[in-house]
Amino acid sequence: MLYKMKAFLPTLKEKKRYLAIEILSQKNRKHSFTDVSKAIWASIQGFIGSLGAGNAGIWFVEDKWRQNVQRGLIRVNNKFIDPLRASLSFIKKVDNDTVMVNSIGASGSIKKAEDKYLR
Repeated sequence: MLYKMKAFLPTLKEKKRYLAIEILSQKNRKHSFTDVSKAIWASIQGFIGSLGAGNAGIWFVEDKWRQNVQRGLIRVNNKFIDPLRASLSFIKKVDNDTVMVNSIGASGSIKKAEDKYLR
């Protein structure tokens, strides 16, 4: 006999935010999603650690990465948006290119974040 699991109550679910980021490159290179996500993940690991990153629920939204404008979205727990922004400020290089990572803004829904910050 199979038992169906009950869904979490809305009050127990993780509240998430979508942080829009932009990569500004010194050489105006277009960086791939994998290079950017590796640099961001290394910075997060260095700043808030593995446990903090796990609690933050960080997820890079791959299909929302716009390589032509170097912008994308990162999903994060609403309590960890400021530590994520702080860790982004420590990124200096992506694929041996000097870069600066800006957080453009945050939104509660992926659709609003995409409409407001990625278009």
